Amino acid sequence: VQLQASGGGLVQAGGSLRLSCAASGGTFSRYGMAWFRQAPGKEREFVAAINWNGGGYTYYADSVKGRFTISRDNSKDTVYLQMNSLKPEDTAVYYCAATSQWIRSSNYYSSPAYDYWGQGTLVTVSS
Repeated sequence: VQLQASGGGLVQAGGSLRLSCAASGGTFSRYGMAWFRQAPGKEREFVAAINWNGGGYTYYADSVKGRFTISRDNSKDTVYLQMNSLKPEDTAVYYCAATSQWIRSSNYYSSPAYDYWGQGTLVTVSS
């Protein structure tokens, strides 16, 4: 499956952005999806994940809980990341990822759990 992320940009602290990740080449509704991010000079970290059947099965990093929301529209083969109350420390390249396996509480945060990765989209939050 191919993943195409978009929606990044420059925003002031406290603002909002919505990232999108469009999938092609597979049965999107059967993939678990996630967002990771990588800030300059730092390792890639987990942000949020959602299983194939949507809202009842989502996971968030503590640093974004209550501010970010992951969702999916299986009719559009797209996963979204709504980011509110953005902070300068949210500045990073954001990547979407997909897995054909059920995302579990034991591995949702782990990069190796995901088989497919999109190119990143840069989010810059100014103070």
